[in-house]
Amino acid sequence: MKRHYFKSKLFKKYIWSYLFILLIPLIMITVFIYLSAVTNLRTEIERSHLSQLTQSRNIIDDRIKELSNIASRIAYDERLTPYRIHDPYYSREAIDALNQYTAPSAIISEMFLYFHNDNRIYSTKGMSSLDVFHSQFSFNNWSSADVIQDLNKVTFPLMRPTELTSDHLASQGSVLAYLVPITPNSPNPHGTVMYLIKQSELSSLISSILGNYQGQSYIFDNYGSILTANSQQESLKENEVSSLFQLAPGIHSQTLDGKDHSIVSVKSEENGWTYVTVMPSDQFFSSVVHVRSIIIMLFCIVVVVGAIIALLLARIQYQPISLLAEFANSRFKTSESQQGNELERIKNVLQEYISRVDLQEPYARNHFLSMLLKYGNAQGATPDMLKAFDLQFNHSQHFVMILGWKNMQTIPHNRQEVIQLLTQVEFPALSATAYGVELTQLDQVALIVSFNLDRSAEPFVHVRRIVEAVRSNVLELDMLDMIPMIGVGTHYPSPDQLNQSFIEACSAYELGMSSEQSTVTYFEKLSYTTNHSVLIPQSALLKLSQSLKQGSYDAAKQVIRPAFKNLQSPDISPLLLRCITFDILNTMLRSAFELGVHHDMQNVAPNMIFHSLDELERNFLTFASQICDEVERTHKNEELSLMDQIVDYINQHYTDSSLSLESISFEFAVSPSHISRTFKDKMGLNFIQHIWKKRMEAVMHLLKTTNDPLKDIIMQVGYLDTPNFIRKFKKDTGYTPGQYRKLYTNIDATDDSSDLET
Repeated sequence: MKRHYFKSKLFKKYIWSYLFILLIPLIMITVFIYLSAVTNLRTEIERSHLSQLTQSRNIIDDRIKELSNIASRIAYDERLTPYRIHDPYYSREAIDALNQYTAPSAIISEMFLYFHNDNRIYSTKGMSSLDVFHSQFSFNNWSSADVIQDLNKVTFPLMRPTELTSDHLASQGSVLAYLVPITPNSPNPHGTVMYLIKQSELSSLISSILGNYQGQSYIFDNYGSILTANSQQESLKENEVSSLFQLAPGIHSQTLDGKDHSIVSVKSEENGWTYVTVMPSDQFFSSVVHVRSIIIMLFCIVVVVGAIIALLLARIQYQPISLLAEFANSRFKTSESQQGNELERIKNVLQEYISRVDLQEPYARNHFLSMLLKYGNAQGATPDMLKAFDLQFNHSQHFVMILGWKNMQTIPHNRQEVIQLLTQVEFPALSATAYGVELTQLDQVALIVSFNLDRSAEPFVHVRRIVEAVRSNVLELDMLDMIPMIGVGTHYPSPDQLNQSFIEACSAYELGMSSEQSTVTYFEKLSYTTNHSVLIPQSALLKLSQSLKQGSYDAAKQVIRPAFKNLQSPDISPLLLRCITFDILNTMLRSAFELGVHHDMQNVAPNMIFHSLDELERNFLTFASQICDEVERTHKNEELSLMDQIVDYINQHYTDSSLSLESISFEFAVSPSHISRTFKDKMGLNFIQHIWKKRMEAVMHLLKTTNDPLKDIIMQVGYLDTPNFIRKFKKDTGYTPGQYRKLYTNIDATDDSSDLET
């Protein structure tokens, strides 16, 4: 693993993302396994408690049933009848009988026999009066009067939890007084058997249920009173204990004292008593220590293995992004593109690239269309290029029209409206699409029109409808004295012939401007006009002249070759042949003269000596090629000279905030698209980048040499948006203007001190 990978925030983010993908399901599975183990343990414990409670209930039910059986036997025992008990001779025998009934039961602490409305009570120790009984057995929450009343009135077995308070029996502690009427189940009992049972006897039966776990065990009577309880932690509140009695038999989960508790409840069908165990649930988690240890060990192993896999996967994913980021940084070395992680830097570079493309797209589109008008070759354009410029040439017919205005240069806003209107025009009803092209001249705009021919209409009629539709759209701009002059070229089936149609449109436009007879001139109609030439129409000569002026050798060749082909006819006399060739030559000479191409004219006379028409055709084509080459050189020289003037103008006026591509185009009477294209070819930077560079250099110089406020400096160089300038300044230099000034101030101070030391 390369060390520099770990310096990348994105690489670390990938590692963490893979770790999270691993850890989230791993943690969920681990928690699930752990909770399952805890749940299983809890279920086993609760079922064990339920079983033990049921067993304890059965034991206690048997013990209580045994007490009821003893009471039944006492009721029918002749030795314990009222007569024999009261008789001094048999009283000793009655006491022995009570001892015999007490001995077999392990839970009986003391047993008493009382006959209704008697002032004496009998026990295993003998007979005593009630007063003596009360002095010996005093209960904490059971008064003497209540005791006598319960002994005389009870008709059903009754259990009374109480506490002995007599001094000599205080060691008895908490007891249960169980009163059973005799005869049992009789509506009119004549006496009562009272058993005293230590609570510890019952609590011992449920003490083993909790085992090593913390919690409480309770036995409630059928009225909800606690008969006995066994606690291995702090006792619950009284209202919470009361709620336990209300629970139905079974296993429950309930919040007590703010903690989750597991509750198991069993109810006796014999006497209605309820047996309950309560345990805090959190102790179940601490009981699965062995499971937790295994899970932690497996978890650590999986995490280590997962971390290694995460590193490998992160490296695989990061490597192509790293290469792309390095490529982006190498192409756009700006401070903004270096901020953030690799994806953010790539995003910044793409945004910067897109902003540049958006800025240059209109000029690039216009340049592409200009080359199409000059050279044709629409098929050479890639589908991606056509898609990027939103261009389609999939119609069956194509032609070019030129629109011009005499005073367009003096009204800039009107020109912009026209350019915007004609950028792309759709005519669905005519099945036509038109694309506007800015020409070098400010007062002219070319329009490339593609359409599908309507079978029901003549081709020329369809073209005229399209031209009228364009003209109507332009006139709707409501510009006074701005009626356009229009020249229309011939329509062709292939977009590769658009250069031919463009030359024809220029010829028609030039003829229309000279005659001023019509606002629309169709080159196709010129073909039908009569003239002094028999075999070469005037329109062909106009096209030849215009092609030479445009420097388009291909278009000139398309005129010369058909003309000489027609001269191959044997019906043409030598005199007529000579006249026709002189028409072509005169047209070429006149065009060369108008273009200022004079040094090639001296070669014309020798070239006129020929032995065949083929040789003459080659001479004419050579002359046309020389004229076109000279025109190209002249145009390039003029463009270079013009660019020199424009660069000088920019260097003198870059501090003007109103300086723009449009203002310069009207200053030099050249279209913005042409300036943008040729400026980039000459300077290597586009127009906006060049002005920004000049302003940046001026600001950096002023920051170093003056103490003027930053806002004043920025306004001095023609920039009005101070915050935007500061942002772009930092993007280019890596410093804010204030930091830049401070940096160079410190450098200058250091240099000065070094000079002084020297």
